[in-house]
Amino acid sequence: MTLADDAITWFDRNARDLPWRQPDTSAWGVLVSEVMLQQTPVVRVEPAWRSWMTRWPTPADLAADPPSEAIRMWGRLGYPRRAMRLHACAVAMVERHGGDVPSDLDQLLALPGVGTYTGRAVATFAYGQRHPVVDTNVRRVVSRAVEGKPDAGPATTAADLVAMEELLPLDRARAAKASIAFMELGAIVCTARAPRCPLCPFEAVCAWRATGAELPAGPSRKPQRYAGTDRQVRGLLLEVLRHASGPVPRQRLDVVWQDEVQRARALAGLVEDGLVEPLGVDDFVLAGDARGPQPQSL
Repeated sequence: MTLADDAITWFDRNARDLPWRQPDTSAWGVLVSEVMLQQTPVVRVEPAWRSWMTRWPTPADLAADPPSEAIRMWGRLGYPRRAMRLHACAVAMVERHGGDVPSDLDQLLALPGVGTYTGRAVATFAYGQRHPVVDTNVRRVVSRAVEGKPDAGPATTAADLVAMEELLPLDRARAAKASIAFMELGAIVCTARAPRCPLCPFEAVCAWRATGAELPAGPSRKPQRYAGTDRQVRGLLLEVLRHASGPVPRQRLDVVWQDEVQRARALAGLVEDGLVEPLGVDDFVLAGDARGPQPQSL
């Protein structure tokens, strides 16, 4: 038995029942889930994913709406530029691929905002192809089980992709299953600070367990502060704009945050990122709403 075989056996018995893993989930549904899950926990993503897929079951459905509607539907998931990227992807797929999510990896990587991880995840999980799919969870599992290190580096490298590919079965279907199995192990068993080693299928062969070493003291990554940051101010400004039925005057935005300098900087950042559009000097709308008010999401 290989590590991949053990991971697949474990996954078949223990995998979480997530809606984007259902056999009838479209490639579009997989892509939406992968974008939403970036830096956002599953418990927050699941209801947002269901709402998104109900409203926009295909890329063409989303592409037909302005980007402002994607931002509204994104709600409070955080990092709203992801909503803009999904909208841009939908438009590109309509223009280049007849409204379908391409199965070719190079074509996936050419879509707006689709990077190394997301492209390989869609090709693997939606189309059953054999690609190394490497996120933080996978890197942690491989680092511990194979390399004997308590954690991986801060970012995915070419070496991580090679290391994962060497662990994949040759059969495409089993390789795809192994990829999601390694990811699930890292998410719920081989976690960063509290690994549940007795539940891990690799416990007996894990190189890190064999060293007897303990996890380093303190968090593996410095937690990102949110309160008082520009991210918080941006979120407050977007909340006002999401619920507006027309242009929002600057005076209404001024009340969301007392620090004038920080508020102005956050608003300028939203404009620069393309999430907000100015109308004249002192009125603002969500991107795509400049042509007039759009119906609000339910």
